[in-house]
Amino acid sequence: MKPIHYAIAPLQPEAHLFAVTVTVDDPDPAGQRFSLPAWIPGSYMIREFARNIVRIRADVGADAGGDAGDDAKRQPVALTKLDKHTWQAEPIDPARGPLTLSYEVYAWDLSVRAAHLDQTHGFFNGTSVFLCVEGKADRPCTVDIHPPQGEAYRNWRVATALPEAPGRGGAKRYGFGRYRAADYDELIDHPVEMGEFTMGTFKACGAQHDVVFTGRVPRLDIERICRDLKRICEAQIRLFEPRSERAPFLDSNRRYVFMTMVTGDGYGGLEHRASTALMCARGDLPVRGNPESSEGYRGFLGLCSHEYFHTWNVKRIKPAAFVPYRLQAETHTPLLWLFEGFTSYYDDLMLVRSGCITEQQYVELLAKTWNGVLRGSGRAKQSVADSSFDAWTKYYRQDENAPNAIVSYYTKGSLIGLALDLTIRSRTNGRRSLDDVMRMLWRRYGRDFYAPGAVQRGVTEDEVHALIDEVAGVRVSTQLRAWTDGTGELPLPALFKPFGIRAEPRKPTRAAALGIKTRSEDGWVRVTQVLDGGAAQAAGWSAGDLLAAVDGLRVAPNGAGQLDKLLARYRAGDTVPCHLFRRDELHVLPVTFAPEPATEYRLQLEEGDDRRQRGRHPLRARWLGQ
Repeated sequence: MKPIHYAIAPLQPEAHLFAVTVTVDDPDPAGQRFSLPAWIPGSYMIREFARNIVRIRADVGADAGGDAGDDAKRQPVALTKLDKHTWQAEPIDPARGPLTLSYEVYAWDLSVRAAHLDQTHGFFNGTSVFLCVEGKADRPCTVDIHPPQGEAYRNWRVATALPEAPGRGGAKRYGFGRYRAADYDELIDHPVEMGEFTMGTFKACGAQHDVVFTGRVPRLDIERICRDLKRICEAQIRLFEPRSERAPFLDSNRRYVFMTMVTGDGYGGLEHRASTALMCARGDLPVRGNPESSEGYRGFLGLCSHEYFHTWNVKRIKPAAFVPYRLQAETHTPLLWLFEGFTSYYDDLMLVRSGCITEQQYVELLAKTWNGVLRGSGRAKQSVADSSFDAWTKYYRQDENAPNAIVSYYTKGSLIGLALDLTIRSRTNGRRSLDDVMRMLWRRYGRDFYAPGAVQRGVTEDEVHALIDEVAGVRVSTQLRAWTDGTGELPLPALFKPFGIRAEPRKPTRAAALGIKTRSEDGWVRVTQVLDGGAAQAAGWSAGDLLAAVDGLRVAPNGAGQLDKLLARYRAGDTVPCHLFRRDELHVLPVTFAPEPATEYRLQLEEGDDRRQRGRHPLRARWLGQ
């Protein structure tokens, strides 16, 4: 099969424009179609990437690619737009030569999902910039990645897990030039970062891992980051491949790349088959000479752990609905509680197993997740299976009523993973665990997913439950279905007991609570969410209201801090007048303060030093120390 050839170059960094071409040597004589994905795997929302194509044209002829040659040799071809992301070229005689589409992409989305370009760096996901040649998506692909023009960019490099193309024109690692992919699916599963970046390298179980940071980070302790990530990556590799200790990306890519955009307050990640795109806050990264481990840094390590775990769970072990991906429309599955929720369970678990955090820090993270779920009344209205299925229209399109209407398949899904793991371990006296379930999913559905000639298939909901019972050796699928398909509370206090962990409910207080979330805005405090059952909801407050005064005292624009000081003067049961603007009308809505909700827990390890705890609680030692 003749490969599809792409080229991409930062055309005008100051205007945020990439120039892209795609060339087909043997276009469909009836009229070749091209389309751009509407969403990117791992982020379940229709994003309409084609809206960022500024202009597009088609040419036919040997020099149509535009890298060299006389413009006079190019012959324009009519191009018709069929729908919001599909174009069709007019029928042409194959003897006229290859068909090339040339187009410009506006790249100003500073996130992990799309593309971003300015004078400091360039980043893109293939789903945002590479048109698919319909009917030829299984063809091998090559892509020439060009640098921007100008002396200011002479130190730019390229970071990507895309394999370098062999031979003349092939890129050198971290350099501009030609890269290759086995097919379109692989092409769009390797994001690219270009610019001047800080890079570190380490090996985990013999596999190379690169760590790339874009953005200014004075005194970045990249050596410490590499040491910690090495431990986390090795723990995950050994979880799935305890005998071979073989990383899943070695067959085609031979390395893994963590690429991180650093900003003042960024956070996010998106998984790919041999890399991840991350965003983090500058203050979360460690400083050379400071050995302390901040909460922000532990959060960054947890994010890296989460996206790395996806290398197995969702990039190779997939729900049946994602095999193959259909990137032009929503693709629903009720199983995101497994692919995102269980990954969220394992991300912090890998931190404690690798020694990056202590057992006490780990149970504090569990309590934080648990209490976050308990604070949302949506958990009593939506199951995680429904939350998974409705991710496209609810979870990824949250509004002011979200806490009252939905539950997160990430956070509650992670708690279900925890509950399932503790259940299996307790009922088998530690002989079986969720680890065994994940390894079996890997062997049956993931290990050979990208192997040449393999029949790719995903796992169905019924297959998941049958496999869990089979591996656990005890019937737990009935209970699991009740947790995933229902809205009841998880029996975590009882499940923790055999592991030497006390779940202590927080004692109710008489402190005044409004039951709202706010933000500072233009000198005001705006109500962003009104929670079910709270005092503000009972008083008739609404999201969008501007809170002007409480009991005749102005609420200053520094937001929740000032509001908390005002509320500290009252107790539950007190009634005070409150002034709010709704639209341009002033309303006086008295509120009777309610007590703070008591549905929160503190998790505490049984007393004793770490060594004694492990001796007294063998189940916990096997759970957290594997």
